[in-house]
Amino acid sequence: MTAAPMAPARLTWGGDEFLFAEIDEAMGLAANFRAMTIARGLAERALTGVVDICPANASLLIRFDPDLLDAALLEGAVREIEAEATDAADVLETRIIEVPVWYDDPFTAETAQRFREGYHQDPSSGDLEYAARVNRLDGKAEFIRRHHAQPWLVSMVGFVAGLPFLYQLVDRDQQLEVPKYLSPRTDTPRLTLGHGGCFGAIYSVRGAGGYQMFGIVAPPIYQPEQTLPDFLESSVLFRAGDIVRFRPVEEDEYHRIQDEVEAGTFRYRQAPVIFSLGESLADPLSANRTMIGVLDGM
Repeated sequence: MTAAPMAPARLTWGGDEFLFAEIDEAMGLAANFRAMTIARGLAERALTGVVDICPANASLLIRFDPDLLDAALLEGAVREIEAEATDAADVLETRIIEVPVWYDDPFTAETAQRFREGYHQDPSSGDLEYAARVNRLDGKAEFIRRHHAQPWLVSMVGFVAGLPFLYQLVDRDQQLEVPKYLSPRTDTPRLTLGHGGCFGAIYSVRGAGGYQMFGIVAPPIYQPEQTLPDFLESSVLFRAGDIVRFRPVEEDEYHRIQDEVEAGTFRYRQAPVIFSLGESLADPLSANRTMIGVLDGM
């Protein structure tokens, strides 16, 4: 499988301060890669007047100060970067991060039980059982194995502070897909590993939510206090373009990690990797093995 040629992004303006670049109407690796490439290229140019650059699944939003940066100059810069990206090598220098997860944990299970009748498609079963059934898998153990067997791409970060949207790096027909709750919950535990449609997410803070709940991540992914080593540069762990490898843990290791977080000694296992769009589209399993091998070789 290869990426089809993409039309130029559709640029539209939001008042005097925002430029919206729509790469495609639907999420795909090629569209997401292009959005990240334009965002990083624009950041590298460091244009005076650019306030914020927010890449999303198949688009990006740029906020700028019109008193410092002429709109036509900004549009021209985006078009130049886009043209350069068309001919550039389809690789991204990024990192792979191992994220320990307690699947089928009691915290999300208890929350799920409080929001069954009137909220969920199947009040008689848990979220993992439901997810396994709609994906035609042999029970929740098989679903959990499929969930962590291949890595995920952080396609965007947002909605609430530090929340990553995750897209599994497998062929489209192998994507795990689960509908969101019929009606959103008013409560979701902090660090819940959720799933809606083909997207995964980690709830960085406690709050409302509608994604199916599969487990709980052991260490924080958003730390405003910035006391842990992984948060010294930013209170947000993930960046668009990161690769995430989920690692299942049991209750005892979950609590051990909690103790390390409390002591301020926990560190995420991570390594720099090269993500190749072409290799991932052509043979995702081989490309995934290469990236995971870098992490395992540390």
